[in-house]
Amino acid sequence: MTLRVLPSLSRHYIPALGFLLLAWLSFCVLAHFMTTLLWAFIIAYVMYPLYEKLRGFFHGNAPLSAALLTGALAVIVLLIGYGLLRVLEEELSNTYTQLLRTLGTHSFQLPARIRQIPHLGEYLDNRLHALLNNRTALNEHLVAWAKYSLAFLGNGLREAGQLTIEFCFVLITVFFCFRDGEKWLTSLQIAMRYFFDDVQDVYLQTLGHTTRAVCYGLVLAALGQGVIAGIGYAVAGVGAPILLGAFTALMALIPMGATLVWIPTGLLLLAHENIWAGLGLLVWGFLVVSTVDNVIRPLVICGASRVPFLVVLFGVFGGLTAFGAIGLFLGPMVLALLLAVWQENLKKLTAQRLL
Repeated sequence: MTLRVLPSLSRHYIPALGFLLLAWLSFCVLAHFMTTLLWAFIIAYVMYPLYEKLRGFFHGNAPLSAALLTGALAVIVLLIGYGLLRVLEEELSNTYTQLLRTLGTHSFQLPARIRQIPHLGEYLDNRLHALLNNRTALNEHLVAWAKYSLAFLGNGLREAGQLTIEFCFVLITVFFCFRDGEKWLTSLQIAMRYFFDDVQDVYLQTLGHTTRAVCYGLVLAALGQGVIAGIGYAVAGVGAPILLGAFTALMALIPMGATLVWIPTGLLLLAHENIWAGLGLLVWGFLVVSTVDNVIRPLVICGASRVPFLVVLFGVFGGLTAFGAIGLFLGPMVLALLLAVWQENLKKLTAQRLL
């Protein structure tokens, strides 16, 4: 009897173990590229409706449509990056020139508001004058700052090189997602139907709706906050309003992240005795910029994905903590999928009890 059972077990379990081993080895090979692949899948999915329209325009020519859309994506990203670098270069040059002029004229001093702070203001003012009057100590600080800046620049160049390579991999993956995405999706549906029966369509729709809703909600709200905050910076007379607006948009990808930019900027204006400009920027931020973050973003995400806002909120923060930047999208997707599984099982249990 035992001899008859062993071949049956071998016939079922050995292939399963072999598949698990192969899956583990494949994961080891692709582990370093998981973030790159996820970014590519998200970008391709969000832009897929545009690809379908482009493919229809070219009478079903999938390779040409995929190549044109991928190339357009690359050009847009490169132009944005180049523009930000030019603005950053100009602002750093102006800051450096102003610093040299200030140090040369010995006219640098703390704002009156800071000097009037009890104990702390006097201490900071004395330390600043002692540093400016002691050329040796000032030179030592400048040399240390220059070394730190060079090290930071070196790390930045290495990171830029790595990001460039990852961006190339993302573009290549996006191209193949456009060209072969329908075949891959069909294969995924067949595999999921084997494990989840008919509910696999519900899970895929949940992932799709959540991905698109979170992407549109986060990106559009962040861009809106960046533009609106940039207008506020320009009206308030803040230097480099375009750069600050772009940084605000980047920080706005995180819920309440834009406040980490416009609140310190407004307080800095107040510290420099620009009372009306500082108050105006703070009021503009609270009444207008925060409205986009607190009202428009939740409405877009929850309305498009039909997922409770609390799930989206914890998904974004938890995903960001667990997975980094990709967690902004991956976190809500995971929680939305868990919610879909929970709801489908509740429906099954309710139906069984009624029977």
